[in-house]
Amino acid sequence: MKPAPFDYFTPATLDEALALLAEHGGEAKPLAGGQSLIPAMNFRLARPAVLVDLNGISELAYVRPESGGVAVGAMTRQRVVERSEVVARAAPLLAEALPSIAHPQIRNRGTVGGSIAHADPSAELPAVMLALDARFRAKSSSGERSIPAGEFFKGMLETALAPGELLIEIVLPPLPASTGTAFLEVARRHGDYAMVGVAVIVTLDPRGRCKQARISLLSVGDGPVLATEAGKVLAGQTPSADLLRAAGDAAATHDIDPPSDIHATAAYRRRLAAVLTRRALGRAFERAGKGLS
Repeated sequence: MKPAPFDYFTPATLDEALALLAEHGGEAKPLAGGQSLIPAMNFRLARPAVLVDLNGISELAYVRPESGGVAVGAMTRQRVVERSEVVARAAPLLAEALPSIAHPQIRNRGTVGGSIAHADPSAELPAVMLALDARFRAKSSSGERSIPAGEFFKGMLETALAPGELLIEIVLPPLPASTGTAFLEVARRHGDYAMVGVAVIVTLDPRGRCKQARISLLSVGDGPVLATEAGKVLAGQTPSADLLRAAGDAAATHDIDPPSDIHATAAYRRRLAAVLTRRALGRAFERAGKGLS
């Protein structure tokens, strides 16, 4: 199929893009990598009257250190971030998760900001950002604001971005000492959307007890889900096989309400969530423990 007719603009600067979005209001749609929007337009599931192509705005494509963490421009290609040594050092969870996104050809074109703003509940990047407690810089023609990841994802393909507002930068805070991360997912084939995935960050205190744990799951609801009950199970405890199993069970039983679809039943997704959470926690605690030695 072909998309419905639309007007097409190619701004060279962020200010120009924001002005176009403000001028055309709800009829305009920003175009990043186009991996989700263009297929939707071809099937006429999306019918924007105006496309504002962001690909010519070089100021939105970068990876750089930021106060011990890392800042990523929203138009940075996923493959660039995947290969970044800055990201590997400052945000190893992000580096570990990126190869699970589709295929290299997709990541060569897809942008980090585009995936986050699209907010697909089965996508890896929203869950990773929630686990990392990222902050998102958003800008419109009337001003700029910073949105915590915990307030950004509102539901199925829905975010806190207002009409005319663009996600322009992702800021990931530095990881504390003795912190370990891990990402795992299960898909029918590599490159498919995951049936369940989990992103984990744990920090140990000097005595080897869990000081903090953030567990974010994908493909188990209308958006990424932070497993707060599982985190409570871990708080202040010394990691053990029984503890990790209890945390996985808490995540599957209390933190998520997964759907059933043609790919997996809700019960199967709960089972996957329990197993993946347990395994990811084990890997993350092992990595964190290396910081104590």
